[in-house]
Amino acid sequence: MKKLFLGFAIAASSLTFAQEKAKASTSSPVRFGIKAGLNVASINDNDFKGKAGIYGGFFANIPIASSFSIQPEVLYNGAGAKYKHLSDVRLNLDYISVPVMVQYNVLPELYLEAGPQFSFAVNKKVKGDGGSVDVDNLFKGFDFGLGLGAGYYFAQNFGLTARFVAGVVDIAENNPGDAIRNSLFQVGVAYKF
Repeated sequence: MKKLFLGFAIAASSLTFAQEKAKASTSSPVRFGIKAGLNVASINDNDFKGKAGIYGGFFANIPIASSFSIQPEVLYNGAGAKYKHLSDVRLNLDYISVPVMVQYNVLPELYLEAGPQFSFAVNKKVKGDGGSVDVDNLFKGFDFGLGLGAGYYFAQNFGLTARFVAGVVDIAENNPGDAIRNSLFQVGVAYKF
């Protein structure tokens, strides 16, 4: 629970700092919005392959210069992977993620983005046809990744987004072997208010 509050504190402080910066440097308003879509999640272990999941949440887009903005977000991310040898067995790692993306508008409606993502585990289970088992003691409650993405707004308020997030830290507890890292590819829609 402390990690979840830390995530919200990071997002709130980013919002506060960026709003003050936006007021000082540009007349464009801060825009809030929602986003949702599909995750294709995997971990870098040879016994696992990618699995589909969902993501969704809200964001604030804060202009800091004519072509740049900061976009802190709070998202639910369904991550994990499928076991290669038993297709009905899935590792479900659900996170509350706090990405803080720096966006550059190549065109008024097209942007590129990059930035860190802080994730806090809310669910760690292995699921199969026979039920589910908690694996809290096998995986850490925190993940850190770097995101790279793009988006295109067809209308002033509605757009399509894509992002890849590569995990940087080992998510396995007490891992004596090679680091196990999350990766996510996200495709979705965004709506600004």
